[in-house]
Amino acid sequence: MTHKSQIHYLPDKCQIEVTGSQSILEASLAAGVPFAHACGGQARCSTCRVMVLEGLEHCSARSPEEEILSRHLGFGCSVRLACQTRVNGDIRLRRLILDWEDETLARQCIQSTADTSPGEEKTIAILFADIAGFTAFSEPLPPYDVIHTLSRYYHHIGEIITRNHGSINNYSGDGFMALFGVDDPEDAACNAVTSGLEILDAVERLKSYFQRVYGKSFSVRIGVHYGNVVIGSIGSQNNQQTTVIGDTVNFASRIEAANKITDTRFLISKEVYQQVGRRFETRLMPPQKIPGKSGKYELFEVVPGTEIKASAS
Repeated sequence: MTHKSQIHYLPDKCQIEVTGSQSILEASLAAGVPFAHACGGQARCSTCRVMVLEGLEHCSARSPEEEILSRHLGFGCSVRLACQTRVNGDIRLRRLILDWEDETLARQCIQSTADTSPGEEKTIAILFADIAGFTAFSEPLPPYDVIHTLSRYYHHIGEIITRNHGSINNYSGDGFMALFGVDDPEDAACNAVTSGLEILDAVERLKSYFQRVYGKSFSVRIGVHYGNVVIGSIGSQNNQQTTVIGDTVNFASRIEAANKITDTRFLISKEVYQQVGRRFETRLMPPQKIPGKSGKYELFEVVPGTEIKASAS
């Protein structure tokens, strides 16, 4: 006979039955109790945490994943992740993440389709590119000419990113972020570096056009990093947008900005270099201090105008 326990909730003042095979989160959602769980119950966030007021001895031991997160966030022994905790006796608990906004988000998650994920962890390559000196280039131009310039630039860049199995995730004026390996991780770093070289080449070819039309042109700076991110949807219910979050994103942006310091146009991280090996002509830069990061980091310049080496394995 399957053992059933009682969970008593505060501040809801309700109770449900749970079998020993269910986590607190699973039992709560099955009973229609709204519960925030941003990572989808994978112990990758703390939004489902509860405080066990009575019956802590009836709770399962922390899983290794819960132990890591609890230690990182400094949780006391009575604060548990609902997605990881199972019970074999009656308990009383208080949900710690729940106001009217949390409840709305939790109910939206319950009502969403089965194939919708609130967030997914992936290892991808991220390319940041920014136009160097675009303010000086565009300042004397009429606004419509600025739009025309960016449209012509992005037309070429978009084709390059798509051809190399990437996608532009975010535009910010004259800069953008592109993702590689979201759907197919194979050769993500190589595709990102290839795109970077092709972008530099495309901008060189565009220079003659802009020089002819406006009497001046511009160049671009590119940075690529490879690592783990969380991909999910944010925004209001009717205006959801896919975004990527994590230190990998921030570091990729900082690598692009480091071109100003090193007087280069295309830099990649050590992690990207390890993925692409010797397939591109690169130059190791002196260890660089990256704004917002402690210590110094090895960066590699990808030499513009080079192609993938035919001898690459």
